[in-house]
Amino acid sequence: MSVPMTLLGLLGREPSHGYDLKRDYDTFFSRGKPLPFGQVYSTLGRLARDGKIVIGEVEPGVGPERKRYVITDQGATDVDSWLTEPVEAEPNLQSVLFTKVVLALMLGRPAEEYLDAQRAAHLRRMKELTEIRRTGDLVDTLLADHGLFRLEADLHWIDTTVARLDALRKVVTRA
Repeated sequence: MSVPMTLLGLLGREPSHGYDLKRDYDTFFSRGKPLPFGQVYSTLGRLARDGKIVIGEVEPGVGPERKRYVITDQGATDVDSWLTEPVEAEPNLQSVLFTKVVLALMLGRPAEEYLDAQRAAHLRRMKELTEIRRTGDLVDTLLADHGLFRLEADLHWIDTTVARLDALRKVVTRA
């Protein structure tokens, strides 16, 4: 899971305060492990240092001043690039891929195209693993089977998600 890219993606919707970014992150991406406020603000500091966001309006708050963060053109370009790159097949694929799908929908981007690109990447990897399974020893065969079963599950998830994109779009655009 890429916290910096996720926060950048959330800022791609509209300028936001750190508190709002944390709330949206926790609502959609943390599932039982909330993002610590310290990590939110240290990440925002690094993103500002790297020119991916700037501080917009500063408003008085009950405690410290409330800063509204704004994504820069460089930050928006980085989010677009990140969203379009297929995720490398890994055991926790769904969490990163789910994040990309939700952010794409929030930003009005073509989530189905991203899922199609991911499907194609998985099919290429399945072809490689099938060859390893066909020619490898028992250990290679078992490892290839493991990878293939995970990829098959991911493909099933991708197909199910494509079928539910309209419903998910309604959920995430209300947030």
